[in-house]
Amino acid sequence: MLHKKVKIDTLSESDKSMTPLYSRHALIDNVPRYDFPEKELQPQTAYNLVHDELMLDGNSRLNLATFVTTWMEPEARLLMVESFDKNMIDKDEYPQTAELEIRCVNMLARLWNSPDHEEAIGCSTIGSSEASMLGGMALKWKWRERMRAAGKSTDQPNLVMGANVQVCWEKFCRYWDIEPRFVPLEGTRYHLTAEEAVKYCDENTIGVVVIMGSTMDGSYEPVKEVNAALDALQQEKGWDIPIHVDGASGAFVAPFLQPELEWDFRVPRVQSINTSGHKYGLVYPGVGWIIWRDKEALPEDLIFSVNYLGGEMATFAINFSRPGNQVVAQYYNFLRLGREGYTRIQQACQDVALYLSGEIAKLGPFQLLSDGSDLPVFAFTLKEETNFSVFDLSERLRDRGWILPAYTFPQNLEHLAVLRVVVKEGFSHDLANLLLDDLRRHLQFFASQPGYTPTYTGGGHSHGISSHEKKLSREASAKSKSNVEATR
Repeated sequence: MLHKKVKIDTLSESDKSMTPLYSRHALIDNVPRYDFPEKELQPQTAYNLVHDELMLDGNSRLNLATFVTTWMEPEARLLMVESFDKNMIDKDEYPQTAELEIRCVNMLARLWNSPDHEEAIGCSTIGSSEASMLGGMALKWKWRERMRAAGKSTDQPNLVMGANVQVCWEKFCRYWDIEPRFVPLEGTRYHLTAEEAVKYCDENTIGVVVIMGSTMDGSYEPVKEVNAALDALQQEKGWDIPIHVDGASGAFVAPFLQPELEWDFRVPRVQSINTSGHKYGLVYPGVGWIIWRDKEALPEDLIFSVNYLGGEMATFAINFSRPGNQVVAQYYNFLRLGREGYTRIQQACQDVALYLSGEIAKLGPFQLLSDGSDLPVFAFTLKEETNFSVFDLSERLRDRGWILPAYTFPQNLEHLAVLRVVVKEGFSHDLANLLLDDLRRHLQFFASQPGYTPTYTGGGHSHGISSHEKKLSREASAKSKSNVEATR
């Protein structure tokens, strides 16, 4: 987030400083909020000041908006504390941490069915957003190579994706000067389909982003079907368009809950896959991963070399210094859980999601958009207009600490306002029943207040494209589609 410098002279005296009420003599004086204090504080004093303010944050365990891990085992936390001070970028100084990263990359490549005859390559990142951007950069560079080899212009690259993509893809297109072609959602189609994707492709398409686990409703997009549609398009037009799989959440779920589903390197056009280790990889934020099918998928001029044990190690990153403890924790999870443990945990999450979505559907006023049968994530809306909105319900649920996001869908479905539940490790059947009790209590409140006027803002959470992009995407998508039809 970007933050502006606060104009201290416009603040009231109470807002300029903190006035703690502890018995220590050191706390008799005020402590400035937005400027450096002149004197030191005792460690415990500084701790108390910060700790007390943070009590006002939400309870992360009751945060059903976030996909991010909110609980880890004590042993994993201890390992993270022990390796906070190790800089992940310093491969030569911390060679064993670098070795653990190598092992994780190998484990993920095999988890995602990298063929034995192909030499997959990958790295850790600060999160799946950085990983997505690295994947997008590789797509652009490879497209540019193909166009230059054919003697064609490289001035107008575009990237095709559903309007439900996470906002990092909008950022990528803006930062790297690529036309984003957002495929609108329609009716009850809440994510990208193969038929719609190819309508937006042309020879300047650097790739198609297919999401394994939409943040809007938890559903998987059909990677294999998009692959087949692109095969047919290449046969017709000669355009060889690759796929990048955004598996921020699903790449740590599908291998364990839907192992027969072909979405990974078993699908020929999939050139790269990103994921969040700090989502269903079960690590505290922030760690992400990206794996490319082989060296050919990652252009050589994007790679830098660093000294490593007297030799050279290839690196590709946007960020630089970051703690190595998230990679250490990821490796701990891989060793600790294995396939059996990950399957057990993800299945338990899905069981709770299916139970909770089924019970919510029985409450009366709600209609499910999804039920948690892909990701352990589901969304629901109101069946019809009533005296409250999903935004009202989201706000009232906070009275007991629950954080359920209320938001509208992107272009063409902006009238559709929903609540979403993300079930993660640590959210039990017991907690699900407590949430159901609170939902019933609030429904009774609204029923007792027939004059209550619904509101249509607030309680929101936008994990998809930005609000600004939602407004612009109608015009942009119409223009893109007309351009494509003219090309075709």
